[in-house]
Amino acid sequence: MEFKQEGQTFWVSNSSKKIKISVLTPEIIRIFEDHGETGNSYAIEGNKEIKTKVEVEQSKKQIIIRTAALHLKVDEDLHIDVFNEKDQPLIQDYLGKRIPLDREINSEQKKLAEEEGHQIASDQKESQILVIKKLAQDEQFYGLGDKTGFLNKRGYEYDNWNTDNPEPHVESFTKLYKSIPFLIGMKNGLPYGLFFDNSYKSHFDLGKENSNYYFYSAVQGNLDYYVIGGKDLKEVVSNYTYLTGRVPLPQKWTLGYQQSRWSYSVSQKEVQQIADKLRENDLPCDVIHLDIDYMDGYRVFTWRKDNYQDPKKFVQKMRKEGFRIMPIIDPGVKLDKNYPIYQEGIKKGYFVKNPDGSVYVNKVWPGDAVYPDFGRKEVRDWWAKNVKYLVDIGTCGVWNDMNEPASFNGALPDDIAFSDGKQRSTHAKMHNVYGHNMDKATYEGLKKYSGKRPYVITRAAYAGTQKYSTVWTGDNQSLWGHLQMLIPQMCNLGMSGFAFAGTDIGGFGADTTSELLIRWLEAAIFSPLLRNHASVGTRAQEPWSFGQPTLEIYRKYLKLRYHLISYLYDNFYQETKTGLPIMRPLVLNFPKDRKVRTLNDEFMVGDDLLVAPVVTEGQTERVVYLPKGDWLDFWTGSEYAGDTSILVKAGLDKLPLFIKKNTILPWDESNNHIDPKKHDVITFRLFGDYGNYIHYQDDGEDFAYQNGQFNLYKITIGQKNTVELTNFGYSCPYKKVVLLSENGRQEFIFDQKNKTYKLV
Repeated sequence: MEFKQEGQTFWVSNSSKKIKISVLTPEIIRIFEDHGETGNSYAIEGNKEIKTKVEVEQSKKQIIIRTAALHLKVDEDLHIDVFNEKDQPLIQDYLGKRIPLDREINSEQKKLAEEEGHQIASDQKESQILVIKKLAQDEQFYGLGDKTGFLNKRGYEYDNWNTDNPEPHVESFTKLYKSIPFLIGMKNGLPYGLFFDNSYKSHFDLGKENSNYYFYSAVQGNLDYYVIGGKDLKEVVSNYTYLTGRVPLPQKWTLGYQQSRWSYSVSQKEVQQIADKLRENDLPCDVIHLDIDYMDGYRVFTWRKDNYQDPKKFVQKMRKEGFRIMPIIDPGVKLDKNYPIYQEGIKKGYFVKNPDGSVYVNKVWPGDAVYPDFGRKEVRDWWAKNVKYLVDIGTCGVWNDMNEPASFNGALPDDIAFSDGKQRSTHAKMHNVYGHNMDKATYEGLKKYSGKRPYVITRAAYAGTQKYSTVWTGDNQSLWGHLQMLIPQMCNLGMSGFAFAGTDIGGFGADTTSELLIRWLEAAIFSPLLRNHASVGTRAQEPWSFGQPTLEIYRKYLKLRYHLISYLYDNFYQETKTGLPIMRPLVLNFPKDRKVRTLNDEFMVGDDLLVAPVVTEGQTERVVYLPKGDWLDFWTGSEYAGDTSILVKAGLDKLPLFIKKNTILPWDESNNHIDPKKHDVITFRLFGDYGNYIHYQDDGEDFAYQNGQFNLYKITIGQKNTVELTNFGYSCPYKKVVLLSENGRQEFIFDQKNKTYKLV
């Protein structure tokens, strides 16, 4: 065994292979084995290495690399075991033989079953890369983005290959729109992370094949993975988001309610009718989405003129009424020789090609279409320049769809010529990062031409896309099973770096019911992206579609959301520093509590709110588990000691909601849309006997906060109530701050001369 060291990088080799070990931080170690693949990471940007104290112990049969957080041991066969700082095992190579899953079926039975229409699973996965790790009896798995199924992924298998599948998403689906190969493990209560940075098709088997091991495999590429440590799950997530990037602070209004349907956008008249109905029914709303019908023949970066007299004037009119307009864009460019976008792309060679050099053509919404080669910087710059068309009209952002990339005329072949930076590559490598690169181009275009924090929503993503785009979970359906899946999907997305996420409230496909719509809204009311979206041809599911009491309950929860916009925004401010999501599984906040490690129907908002929605039809009460601590019923103030389960009444209008005792929440005034610049008064409510709270404020839309133009408030309520402005960088502080507790109400007025708040 040979060993070489250069700074924080180590090469270890034997007669058959060579691995490179790079210590980036005390908690992050990269393991790399070259299989001949070139190109840079799309997930990780910039140099993440920081100066780290590393100790090395070498013998004939073993090399030990130690940091303050991780101990990595390599034997003479180059097996790698990882331990924490106390030498407790986290990740260990499996040295036994693989034992394939015994499906107890012979060839004749297989043939017969397939003739009847049954799909017989195949456990043979083509792979060039294979990593097998020991699986402990007490080991749970989280992460992997928004894969279907339950919170704990143990016992299941998953594929990373971005896929648009219109069938109802069920827990047996191994792949959906996103590929986030970040696995979070908890072995005997000890946390760790594994990030496999390989954009080729890959596979995770998390103990399905055999309960003694789990494995990762990939069809091509290098073996390139990161071991991520941390004292608890929060630190693992924080370290991962340090590596791949954190969700940037969004514009504040993006946290408002958003209304959508594939069909509104066919005409200005229909969009106006939706806007009017929202205001007539006293329903707060900030954004109306336009699906594909607003375009001229589904040509991207166009606007139909038959049903829109003047798109720019119409968007301006909507803005005056408190609505922003969010248009959809797909990557497929219509093959039309008279279409300027197509003409320019062909002239400059910006579209992906067949192996023979001709432009590749498939079908999407506009019919025959070609695909921009987003792996090239010049193509991303060109796309960003085209985004200016929408910025100039006044739209608020861009909603990227069909960017897996999806196609109607069969899947794109693996050998279609794509670019990986300046080098030639294939669809096989670039497929999973196609949406990522489109999102990056869109983000950069919006930032350059609007000067505002970009608002991008994407369906397809790769690890690190969170730096550029919000995500939603794709084309769900109006099924109770899909409502139940909302919580684990959102929580695993959050732990995978995607703190800004949402689902289509009410379900995109199929027909919802009044009860399902209300329960969906209640379950999703704290999801950062709050959008009701439905497919053309489905039953209407706007808040007023079912009359009363649906409308009244819907309004109640939208108003609750708007009261707590500043609380959500404060959580995003914290997220930019920690990478921790807003919507969290209980295990993230209470990792030592064994009862929450597989809890699928509760979640938390930050550290303070516990939400236990009803996700089963006809249910009017439910059991709620409260972790250790003292909890208050948000609605009644009733107090409960934690580490126990309670039975809670939950009629259709009741969302079981609990708050940690001695918590302060910011409480915004009720408005029909969000305008941070007209935010003169804010209230802080105490739940309990005393509390402290740090509140963040800026202009809510541009990047001035990065230059210090923001305010921080320290709020104290208890024996003495105080409002302290600890950072004064934003020139529009609140004129009045109200502190509210069971002891009464106090008002503090801003003293402009002394830059302090004084009790009235």
